[in-house]
Amino acid sequence: MAEFNNIDIVGECKNGLEAVTLIPQVRPDLVFLDIQMPGLNGFQVINKLQELKQPIPLIVFVTAFDSYAIKAFDVHALDYVLKPVDERRLKDAVDKVQLMLERKQQDGNNQKLARLVADFTGDDCEDILRKLASGEPITTNPYPDILAIKDGSEVTRVAVNDIQWIDAAGDYMCVHATDQTHIMRRTMKELEKDLDPKKFVRAHRSAMVNIKFVQKMVSHISGEYHLILNNGTELKVSRSHRDRVKEMIKL
Repeated sequence: MAEFNNIDIVGECKNGLEAVTLIPQVRPDLVFLDIQMPGLNGFQVINKLQELKQPIPLIVFVTAFDSYAIKAFDVHALDYVLKPVDERRLKDAVDKVQLMLERKQQDGNNQKLARLVADFTGDDCEDILRKLASGEPITTNPYPDILAIKDGSEVTRVAVNDIQWIDAAGDYMCVHATDQTHIMRRTMKELEKDLDPKKFVRAHRSAMVNIKFVQKMVSHISGEYHLILNNGTELKVSRSHRDRVKEMIKL
């Protein structure tokens, strides 16, 4: 096959038994498999590999009998070539194999990319694959889903979506999640950079709230506004942050 510079021959077999042994060893992308062979015929080679739970490479059957063609495709052969082999027909088969390998590689790349984006954004992997296939843009969320809170030698992973509000206590931040309150040594400004501004908003200089846990916003006779959370917690809204809070809760 010197004229096919995109093909490297990694092995040859004299019969079907040798093929069953060699194919799992060298794991070729493509096998040209004669249907009529001593020991095991081409179809039996495929069946034996399946019984052994071995990956099946792309198969191009070679046969002297056109009647085998239909059966060849029953075992998922990519193509078949009749003997004596016509060079043009062989080239067509090789081109088909090349196209299939390129598609498999692209599908593999898409799968890896989809898993990477899904891990990074929390989006659904199948939805990302659909977007890749249709050419839709994939947007990524630069904000983490997990907040790592260090306490001595321990690190607690807190889901950002479970954080209800955060307030300052001296040099520490009190992170109030649905299950418990966690203490961490960071500034409000640092935390604000790590949290999605579409979900979290400053209520005043020393407190930030997750909008999804806000039940309502109420005004007092004094003119002050307060946020009431689902768990009954009441947070004061400072004048400088009032407009932004109203915008976030769609008032």
